[in-house]
Amino acid sequence: MSRWRNLIIDTWGALSYKPAFQQAAKGRASTLPGPTAASWIPETDRRRLAAYSVLAAYDTNQAAALLGDEGEDRREYGDASLIVDQTLSHLLGETPKIVIGDDQDADADADSGEREHLVQAWAESEHLWMRMQHAERTAVLLGDTVYLLAWSRTKNRPVLQTIDPGFYFPVLTDAALGADEYPERVHLAWEVPADPATGRRATLRRVTYELGPIDDEPNTQRQYPWSPQPSSRTCYLTDAEWDLEHVQRADSIDALSLKHARFRTNADGDVLNRLDLRLDFLPIVHVPNTITGPEHFGQSSLLSAAQLLDDLGAADTDSQRAAATTGSPIIGLSGARLPVDRKTGQPLPVQVAPGVVWPLGESGQLSTVDTSAQLAEMRSYVGVLRDRLSVISRLPGSVLGTVAPSEVPSGYAMQLSFGPLDAMVRSMRLARAEKYALLLKMVMRLYQAGGVLPAGENPRAEVAFGSYLPSDQAGTLDLVVRGVQAGVLSLETGVRMMSEGGFPVPEVGLELGRLRVEKESALARQVEPEETEPADGAADA
Repeated sequence: MSRWRNLIIDTWGALSYKPAFQQAAKGRASTLPGPTAASWIPETDRRRLAAYSVLAAYDTNQAAALLGDEGEDRREYGDASLIVDQTLSHLLGETPKIVIGDDQDADADADSGEREHLVQAWAESEHLWMRMQHAERTAVLLGDTVYLLAWSRTKNRPVLQTIDPGFYFPVLTDAALGADEYPERVHLAWEVPADPATGRRATLRRVTYELGPIDDEPNTQRQYPWSPQPSSRTCYLTDAEWDLEHVQRADSIDALSLKHARFRTNADGDVLNRLDLRLDFLPIVHVPNTITGPEHFGQSSLLSAAQLLDDLGAADTDSQRAAATTGSPIIGLSGARLPVDRKTGQPLPVQVAPGVVWPLGESGQLSTVDTSAQLAEMRSYVGVLRDRLSVISRLPGSVLGTVAPSEVPSGYAMQLSFGPLDAMVRSMRLARAEKYALLLKMVMRLYQAGGVLPAGENPRAEVAFGSYLPSDQAGTLDLVVRGVQAGVLSLETGVRMMSEGGFPVPEVGLELGRLRVEKESALARQVEPEETEPADGAADA
């Protein structure tokens, strides 16, 4: 009965079979790295941070270290990292892009065009796609990732940072438990180790973003440039640090005493103690890896395959051992005249090497232990586990490299094999759709706060992920041409199909505009009157 009393069903329950995870989740000393047992970490976050450490160990081929002495010779060949990288590759697709407003409207107004140009330039300057690659890999591996925005007066634009989700501590109230609810206070906290060379002490740093009344007066209002309605709320920034020796065991991250805190200053010399950012939102975007429902945090793409990865590592280890005994078999000798050490009179070790001759007596025998059958069986078992891993991770064998594309009987069969992957990617992109729209909305609002963009409501901006499934471009082009000519496909749908099929169509609306211009030019050339010779006598007249 005690076993079932310890059953906890949550986002990270799939790792409960690991003793190291259980110990760290309960705040005890553990083999996991990181301050999971620190007093300032809320009890509700210990399981999440412990899960992050376990998943990072899988990604770096160090999960065997969590087994203690039993894992010293365990083999790990990068299967976990392969799952993460291939999932990330298909999630992002070939060429993600930013879409602002209705990209189908070729006659967008100048204001939307200005915003689109500005946001596109911002994405290039802030290396959005590179940062997104890093952040999304963290989300696929750990289940969560975090973006942080801030206005830079020097660069005159918003600057973007990716934050390790292990530093992210939102204060979630009962009213903000749903994934759609935004927390009103978020802490970014981490420990800085001591440096004996410089005499620096070990410290805890906490950066807090919090929504509250303007100047702490509930009736004070402010007009923000992105909203026609005045607001009585603003975002306060506090950046403080404590010596770890002054952090009391009873102090959680949300209730640290400011008695021993040291507040940092920004580049303008402002003390970061409830500094008014003049924003009515927290410039932090948390992106979960999966659709979370009532949960705030997402689920790693490795969680459901954790035990299978352990079994695969054990099978690879056994296979390697069997291969060693097959390549260098165990040999038994009897009746052999072995060389003897002249000093000690003891037989010398038998050397197994090409060209070695062992003299045998009349009844001498030589026998070997053949383990090739066991090796073949182990390799077959490893293949079974890899097939199961493909099913669990929803990555077809052609993606994981266990099945060559030439071995697939037909293109239709390969397309069917991508069904689970297609469903998974669509679900993961759905979990991110509103998050990236929120990020780009914050970018435009920061530009308005900095006086770069005019006041007014901003159009909706989204990140459109690229195509990720293998496509037959010739077949797609033929289908579009025949569909448009037959009148069963609109030109807009055809252009969109070509864009999704891998053709270099940067924007659907822009391509439609070009097609319209070319069509009108062709019609104009057709109706131009042909030049004719003048009638007889016209020249004389």
